[in-house]
Amino acid sequence: MKAMILAAGRGERLRPLTDTTPKPLLRAGGRPLIVWHLQRLAAAGWREVVINHAHLGHQIVATLGDGAEFGLSITYSPEPQGALETAGGMAAALPLLGADPFLAINGDIWCDWDVGRARQVVESRNRRQRGAHLVLVDNPPHHPRGDFQLAGNEVVAANRSTDEDTLTYAGIGVFWPEFFAGVAPGAVMKLRPLLDAGVHRRLVSGERHAGRWVDVGTSERLALLDLELGRSG
Repeated sequence: MKAMILAAGRGERLRPLTDTTPKPLLRAGGRPLIVWHLQRLAAAGWREVVINHAHLGHQIVATLGDGAEFGLSITYSPEPQGALETAGGMAAALPLLGADPFLAINGDIWCDWDVGRARQVVESRNRRQRGAHLVLVDNPPHHPRGDFQLAGNEVVAANRSTDEDTLTYAGIGVFWPEFFAGVAPGAVMKLRPLLDAGVHRRLVSGERHAGRWVDVGTSERLALLDLELGRSG
């Protein structure tokens, strides 16, 4: 099973930091955000990782190289200036990811979810319709209305209320290649429309993660995460 780390975003809300450094290389707790992901993946037995990049992508390649430093084999999926958005980026990387389901992680988050769970998800769903499995978290202050609801038997449902039953997509998911069949090669496409369509067709399952998760979308949240990891590390 391969993993993909999404690292092509511009990081507008993190400017001016991201004017000279790609968002996944911003440091927290003494190491780049993307390195936390690589180390967790390697510790859980992953060996092959695909990373997409666009803005200042050469810095990502120069910093991580072929992945040998982490006990991994890294291949890169370069995208044009402006990037392809999340769904477009994953669809473009499918030739590198292969025909099997893969784990995808946003490069600009920090989360202690057990990435080894991804294999269990695939094993439990291998006889069902193929789609996606999402890691969901409690709504953070900057996203109080959430994205989805979690119904019985880990079924993800559309968000039809603003009550405490809503959850936020953590930027971590297991995806089957067939899920991107409608995305044309090189198309710029966000992930949310695909997820909404998959939810409607009951192709999306999910689970709530009660551990630590940070969407490092602003310099303030980055500084708080850096302080927190520095204290615990």
